[in-house]
Amino acid sequence: MATSNDIKNGTVLKMDGHLWNVIEFQHVKPGKGGAFVRTKIRNITTGKLVDKTFNAGAKIETATVDRSDYEYLYQDGEDYIFMDTDTYDQIPVNPAVVGTAANFMLENQKVTIAMNEGTPLYLDMPPSVVLEITYTEPGLQGDRSSAGTKPATLETGYEIQVPLFVDQGTKVKVDTRSGDYLGRVND
Repeated sequence: MATSNDIKNGTVLKMDGHLWNVIEFQHVKPGKGGAFVRTKIRNITTGKLVDKTFNAGAKIETATVDRSDYEYLYQDGEDYIFMDTDTYDQIPVNPAVVGTAANFMLENQKVTIAMNEGTPLYLDMPPSVVLEITYTEPGLQGDRSSAGTKPATLETGYEIQVPLFVDQGTKVKVDTRSGDYLGRVND
């Protein structure tokens, strides 16, 4: 058993029969009254985000989470197949666990998968990836007061907004958390 003083970002808590991942935490010591820990936690199975406050020193139950490096191999029906880079074991991962990361994954992409008792909980992508634009309309310069953007389809099939000067076949850096265009990449 741990206490609320042990809470850190990335800690996985067991509460009400569910696993919750700590996104943010803040230790607060008001002038009056006892200290407490204010947290923002995400339900690992549903993705629901909740604010929760714990009294200082309150007993909490943490879950053991193992994070390992995996390589994305291919999609088999609904499941995504990943290979452990250390043991070469292959595991299927449910699309609900992969989530929006599927928009940025190519074969041989390196990811970190968090597991609890052999069950994949979530996966962490690198903060940004380099992908090629497979389709976009030619950009036309017109009279406008600010820089314009246009839709572009990435090699994964995901669509993002890019500046007008970006052409088809260009490699671009994309933020995996927000899906935003970060810039062009020169080979």
